[in-house]
Amino acid sequence: MESDYLKHVMEMDAGALRDTMDRYGQDVWNYAFFLTGARDLADDIAQDVFIKAYYRIGSYRGQSSFKTWLLAITRNTAFSYRRSAFLRKVKLLPHAAETGTAASAENEYLDAHYTDEIWDIIMALPARYREVLVLDIRYGLTGEEIAALLGIAHGTVKSRLHRARAKVQRQL
Repeated sequence: MESDYLKHVMEMDAGALRDTMDRYGQDVWNYAFFLTGARDLADDIAQDVFIKAYYRIGSYRGQSSFKTWLLAITRNTAFSYRRSAFLRKVKLLPHAAETGTAASAENEYLDAHYTDEIWDIIMALPARYREVLVLDIRYGLTGEEIAALLGIAHGTVKSRLHRARAKVQRQL
C-alpha cells in the first residue's frame, strides 16, 4: 500500500502535498510537540517539515518508510529550532492532554488521570530512553527504523527500549 502511495507522491504537486499532510500530518505534529513541548513551535515545525518534504522529495531514496523519512525531517527541524535563539524565548509546556469523549465524567477523569500519570512517567525518563519509547509505542516504528532515524545501532535501540520499559514499569 505504501509503494502505491509513493508512486503518487514522487511527483509532488499541490494535491500530493495535501494528501501527504492529511496522511502524516498528525504524526509529524505529535512528534514535533514531543520534541519541543510547545504547541506553537510544533505548528511551525510541522509546516516546515512539509515544505522541506515538498522541495526535497527527490532525495527520498526508499531505504526507510516514507513516514520514517518525514519523522527524520521532523527531528532534524526540531533540533534546529532548539538550537536557535527563538526557542530560548518560548516557554515549554510539560505535555498535551488527549481530547476525546468518554461514556461518563467519572470514566473521563480516570482515563485522563491514568494517561497523565503514564505521560508524566515517560516525560521524566532521560531523553535517550524517552525518545525510543515514544517512537516505538506512538509511531510504531521498527527497531531498524528507529536506529536509522536516530543514527544509532539497532542493538542500542533494543537496550534503550528494554531499559525504558523497565523504568516505566517500576514507576507504575
